[in-house]
Amino acid sequence: MRRGAQGERARTREARQREAGLLAQLRRPPGGQDGRIMLLGQLLDRTGSGVWGASSVLYFTFVTGLDARQLGLLLGAAGVAGIAGSPIVGRLAGRFPVRSLLIGCHLVRLGTLGLMLICTGFYVLLPVVAVTYLGDRAAKTLEMLFATRVAGERRTTYQALSRSVANAGYALGAGIAAIGLAVGTRDAYRALILCNALSFLVAAALVWRTREPRDPGRVTARTGDAVTADRPFARSPWRDRGYLRFVLLDIAMNLDDSILNVGLPLWLVNHTEAPHAFVPAFLVINTVLVVVLQMRVSAKVKEPRQAAGAVVVYGVTMLVCCTVLATATGGGAWAASIALLVAAMLVTMAELMRSVSSWELAVSLAPPEARAPYLGVAGMSQSVQKSAGPLLTGAVMTAGPVGWLVLGAAVAGLSAVQRRGCLRRLDAVLPVGDSPGDRRTALRA
Repeated sequence: MRRGAQGERARTREARQREAGLLAQLRRPPGGQDGRIMLLGQLLDRTGSGVWGASSVLYFTFVTGLDARQLGLLLGAAGVAGIAGSPIVGRLAGRFPVRSLLIGCHLVRLGTLGLMLICTGFYVLLPVVAVTYLGDRAAKTLEMLFATRVAGERRTTYQALSRSVANAGYALGAGIAAIGLAVGTRDAYRALILCNALSFLVAAALVWRTREPRDPGRVTARTGDAVTADRPFARSPWRDRGYLRFVLLDIAMNLDDSILNVGLPLWLVNHTEAPHAFVPAFLVINTVLVVVLQMRVSAKVKEPRQAAGAVVVYGVTMLVCCTVLATATGGGAWAASIALLVAAMLVTMAELMRSVSSWELAVSLAPPEARAPYLGVAGMSQSVQKSAGPLLTGAVMTAGPVGWLVLGAAVAGLSAVQRRGCLRRLDAVLPVGDSPGDRRTALRA
């Protein structure tokens, strides 16, 4: 009886922790001191990334003198290089400490940004920027793996905190960039690049203060491992068709990013009568809603099957968002403005669902003994979307309102396929009716 009462009190404390506000969670995040230090490092990293994102195009244009064609090739090549960052570092993380690899990624980006300050030629900048983006994607994957190990069962809560911290950092970085862009001199642009480099240096120092997260089940992935009855999944993600299918479908489950950053602004400018001044409002709405609501949304998704259900919610929300965008051309300026603001809120709600479901499923569907290489492959979905998503969004806008309807219906349909595939895979290791603790035991078995 006493043990039952203690267990009930423990479950009550856990529930209260999940429902606590953002500030309370930041004071006592999953992973303790290491988790708190890592979140601070992420805040500084994303602040520097916000500075870079807001100023890089203008820096390459006005300081290094690249034309539009060269700039397009430069950023395109960098995006492709970023795709390779996740699987490469995922495989390395199966053999080397995550902490050391993450410090290395920060220092590599510090070095490449330093080279950008002294390099002006296109052919010299091409490999430098490519390595920068590769290191950026690799660092994000390592942060995800670090959180999976230190946060344990509370990884969903940690992910919510990470998302809130990241968005706050991006907003702060954009504000810093706005000051430099307002000055507009070459020295001001270079100061912004140095600000980004400084964020990597401090982030590396913070990671150095953490302890290497324990991973007692670490096993180096071997290409020859086969799928057997007692081992339902291959240790190599490249031989696991089910996981590769999840990663492929997850590309479509990340399209909210391109719709927010590319689709909404271009649709407003080219197909509606809404004032151009509304474009910054999309990012403001997104940032505020993510910071305010991410913890609440994450508290609703406590186990893998709920994450699979959230995938369908994502698809339906995207369908409604695309439908609203399709109708934004039918009225005047006010009607279009309202429709676009509603679409911005809907695409942000989809992002909130995606950030929870994609994270939880990528971890839960991977074999614990080979989680590092699996998560490295899972990280490719976001990188591929960032490269291909803007092209797809451009094709959709060329088709007009019908294009948005087709896109929304396609994402909703693929979300149902993704949910069904995830549930089937989870059923292989998570029998229906077991408690969350029993499910985790089954995963470790």
